[in-house]
Amino acid sequence: MSTTPQHDVRMTGFISRKSFREVREFIQQSVLPGPSEAVSVRSANHRVLAEDVVSSVNVPYFNRSAMDGYACHAEETSGATDYSPLYFNLIGEALPGQPFDGKMGRNEVVKIMTGGEIPSGANAVMMAEYTQHEGKQIRFTLQVAPGKNIMRTGEDIGIGDVVLERGRRLRPQDLGVLASVHQAKVKVVKSPTVAIIPTGNELVEPDSEAADTRIVDSNSYLLQALVELYGGLPTFKGIQGDDYETIKAAIQSSEEDIIVLSGGTSVGEEDYAPQVVHELGKLDIHGVSMKPGSPFGMGRIGEQIVCLLPGSPVAAFVTGDAFLGSIIRRRLGQDVGFAYRKVRGKLDQKIVSSIGRTEFVRVQIQPDFTISKLRVSGASILTSTTRADGFLIVDEEKEGYPEGAEVDVYAYD
Repeated sequence: MSTTPQHDVRMTGFISRKSFREVREFIQQSVLPGPSEAVSVRSANHRVLAEDVVSSVNVPYFNRSAMDGYACHAEETSGATDYSPLYFNLIGEALPGQPFDGKMGRNEVVKIMTGGEIPSGANAVMMAEYTQHEGKQIRFTLQVAPGKNIMRTGEDIGIGDVVLERGRRLRPQDLGVLASVHQAKVKVVKSPTVAIIPTGNELVEPDSEAADTRIVDSNSYLLQALVELYGGLPTFKGIQGDDYETIKAAIQSSEEDIIVLSGGTSVGEEDYAPQVVHELGKLDIHGVSMKPGSPFGMGRIGEQIVCLLPGSPVAAFVTGDAFLGSIIRRRLGQDVGFAYRKVRGKLDQKIVSSIGRTEFVRVQIQPDFTISKLRVSGASILTSTTRADGFLIVDEEKEGYPEGAEVDVYAYD
């Protein structure tokens, strides 16, 4: 194949720009879930389920006590008070894993601990704090209703219940539920592998000596963390210079599911990445009507997805969140979206934007959910992302929001 650039837009401007919404819809439709694998439930935290989990057992699978106390006949406790206690004969005990072997008769009770199996004949458990042990008798000072303090068979989970649904990102409590239905292993979507390739002749590692014309590579660090946040497995491929053949070789040597380049993605003299992707595969998107992050690009080389992110760290962070994160989510079988919770608040000042582009606005969230636009001296100030509590998105069809408007904000925490 010829090495002559076939999609050279350097110094000529973008051929066309997609809207933010169009790019997200393209990712939703074109990126399919990856293969699945079975893993131990112990190692499944934060993994995404590849299929529904259906219980084959009841939880609990026997009637058990929800309290420490005494298993009893509820009807026999009627009228018991502090001033008029009732007395019952203690005939045994039921401990977790050590049930009472027998059947309760009239005026009989069995000492029982939380989790113990309810003895035959009992239909309630009296809490220990309303009883007193007197010899072989137990004094009750409260009446109890039938079924009180008993967890019935299948009350939590029944046979055939869908315990957790496909596409769910597993949390610690989910692992506990999986174990409770005897799932030692669970089928999850394989985490996509992601190659991270920063480009630029000016880039150096953080441990390099400071120089007037050099810039520390911060993008690979923030992108690696973003990939991990969204559930991918990042691999740093090293800084690559602004050279057509160098960038091409870096891409061709990457075997990961997703290839991410930062820098060299726009229309400058040394922005070769779009040409390389066009030559090796297909460049589906180049240029997005958004701020920051307009030089975003996306394409495919064979089965690999290629993501072109701007060199500006703020723009790389925003597009990484909005698009790379969504690509990883789709590979995991989830819908496009963000990794952050959404909160609603009221603006303490107006926000002005331009119709025709989607704008990401960094904000601070006050304790009373007042939303304040972060004051920054420039769009590329990276520390603005650390001072921000989150961001809001101004749609391309809006000119902004007036003071006092209620808005949805994605909170970084």
